[in-house]
Amino acid sequence: MITLVIGTNRPGSNTAKVAAQVVEIYHKHDVKPEVVDLAKLPPEIFSPSAYETKPAAFAPMAESILKADGIVWITPEYNGGFPGVAKYFIDMLKFPDSLKGVPMCLIGLAAGEWGALRPTEQLIDIFQYRNALIYPERVFMPKVHEILDAHGKITHPDILKRLEKQAAAFLQFVEKIKGKK
Repeated sequence: MITLVIGTNRPGSNTAKVAAQVVEIYHKHDVKPEVVDLAKLPPEIFSPSAYETKPAAFAPMAESILKADGIVWITPEYNGGFPGVAKYFIDMLKFPDSLKGVPMCLIGLAAGEWGALRPTEQLIDIFQYRNALIYPERVFMPKVHEILDAHGKITHPDILKRLEKQAAAFLQFVEKIKGKK
């Protein structure tokens, strides 16, 4: 099972728009990713008591990560880094079980010209600390406002090709590591 994480809780985000297209790409490979949308985090997860006792409403999100054969993480770049809610989400996941030995690939998007290079590098450091297995081919989407049309669809053919290539190769990576399809 592939889990796709929308790494922001910003309403109407470009990250969610890109994620919808990435899901379609995985469907072409007969894979239906389970989507974890950080915009749907239950409010009670932000209570200080959540560190000790996770709220029941958080369990489906945590379980989606725990049972994943591979994780596709899509992150925007906000102020030179990834959104704080993404770090908080990672902090709320069971340690060390949640990411240990799990193949992960990253997609970054940004308004700037580097396409979220900084936040994906920051996430890789955290994911490696958690013993995830990082798929090396990332997709960066610079100047995302120029890449998306009025409906939030990716119009840049090279970006679409890179996303399609990444999905096919990541699925092979997961299969090789996990011995599953």
